[in-house]
Amino acid sequence: MSTLQKIQIQGPGLKKPGIVVLQTIFIGFFVFIEMTIRTGVGILTGIAICAALFGSLRLGRPGTTYVSVVTPPLAFAGTVLALTLVLDGFKPSRVGIDFIASLASEAPFLILAAVYGWFVYLNQKAKSKPSKRKAAAVQD
Repeated sequence: MSTLQKIQIQGPGLKKPGIVVLQTIFIGFFVFIEMTIRTGVGILTGIAICAALFGSLRLGRPGTTYVSVVTPPLAFAGTVLALTLVLDGFKPSRVGIDFIASLASEAPFLILAAVYGWFVYLNQKAKSKPSKRKAAAVQD
């Protein structure tokens, strides 16, 4: 008997707007926590970015993979920019430096999540296309 069972979700899963909202709130929460406590983002936000991607791939409906892959970097950048403006005020040089520093500190997590997400998306897309061998065999 296997102790590890796949978690069954009720219903068909999240739609595209649900994925965007879920990822934005999830990533934004960790960005807010780290920026208020540490005045910068770190490993917790990076883990949250990866978890948001994996969770949306798991909880999303079929056909929502593209949105699941594209949203985490945008949600991260938007929340960091908004919180930087709130915490630093409207000082363009200071906001610019803090924003770029935040993006740079999360770059490994963003790259890791993007590579995995695009692999899943392109793999799904390739599997949905008909095989050239089968198409040639049908024509013969």
